[in-house]
Amino acid sequence: MVRPGHRCSRPEILHWLAEEMPADTLVGLDLGISLPFMDCGTFFPGWEESPANAKALWQLVDSLCGEDPHLAANSFVDHPIASRYFRRHGGREGAAFHLSDALHRRGRFRCTELAQAERLGCKPYSNFNLVGAAQVGKATLTGMRVLHRLEGRLPVWPVDPLPESGSAIVEIYTAIAAIAAGRPAARAKMRSFEELNTALAAFTSPPVSGSGRLDDHSADALLTSAWLRANAARADLWAPDGLTPALAQTEGWTFGVP
Repeated sequence: MVRPGHRCSRPEILHWLAEEMPADTLVGLDLGISLPFMDCGTFFPGWEESPANAKALWQLVDSLCGEDPHLAANSFVDHPIASRYFRRHGGREGAAFHLSDALHRRGRFRCTELAQAERLGCKPYSNFNLVGAAQVGKATLTGMRVLHRLEGRLPVWPVDPLPESGSAIVEIYTAIAAIAAGRPAARAKMRSFEELNTALAAFTSPPVSGSGRLDDHSADALLTSAWLRANAARADLWAPDGLTPALAQTEGWTFGVP
């Protein structure tokens, strides 16, 4: 899978996760593994096809997008009913986008995202928001297609129980790793080798060769990988406050949120 200059497609990533990934790998996916549920008692209030849990949501997204190439999710956000819940480009904001956020007007949030803001000082975006450079909604929906197709092959914590051994997937938020490395939440992004290597030292990871500018996506990936390796054995991060069985099955949780 390592091919210099090659940008892997979602199907290639799916194949690697299912067939080629080394054993005992902790995979961090920078996306939402689910959508808000607890605020309204359902993912899509008023829609009779609204799924009962996260796995059924993954299945719904994948089934409605079966004709979309490259595991994309355009058909879901353009669906005549599903689109009502999302904020899309071109000023298209569904009537149900703000259902439970009369005060902040930023869309609906999961419990883990509210905890990110309250406990860590992060500023998460709603997974129903598909607009803007920092939005994660598109990756969330396309990621659900991948997760659905991994069913039975690779557990996704906390929707699935954490196995005693073997690999697993967790949701990550790269700002959490940056904050743990000592960077303020407002300056979580690193854009130089020097900034990255200073942060890596906090996790006793060796520096990356190079100097000068570095794209923030690469910096995020490298730092978060080091953070996952340094914190995977922390029992408290696998049992965060407020994570109930019902929440685990519907909204999931972000690894690293206490």
